[in-house]
Amino acid sequence: MESVSFQQVKIGDELPGLDIPLTTSLIVSTALASRDFTPVHHDKGAAQASGVDDVFMNILTTNGLVGRYVTEWAGPDARITNVAIRLGTPNMPGDTMKMSGTVKEKDDASKTATVEVQGANAWGNHVTGTVVVELP
Repeated sequence: MESVSFQQVKIGDELPGLDIPLTTSLIVSTALASRDFTPVHHDKGAAQASGVDDVFMNILTTNGLVGRYVTEWAGPDARITNVAIRLGTPNMPGDTMKMSGTVKEKDDASKTATVEVQGANAWGNHVTGTVVVELP
């Protein structure tokens, strides 16, 4: 995998889409791996008692998937310097989160690009935000 260079990137560039299948295993294992033991992320009964049909993804997993999405595009020589995300609809098993992104800004002094990201599922946007990435 090659890194994207700062000179190659243009404002308005769209990142390739990424579909992430949402499975119970993904949701539960990533919640536990991030030491988020809140029952709604791993116990279906607890999730249902809170008013939803099934377990749902935690914010730490979402943050990690946003970082993965941007770094898969930017390459191994890139470095994320800032992430600002906001959650919307829950990610639940049986759905797919469709990631998309667009380069919104470039900073010549720091050789960074600001990427606006979105992860949507069948209910709407699960995550929206920006990622600032330093490029070689």
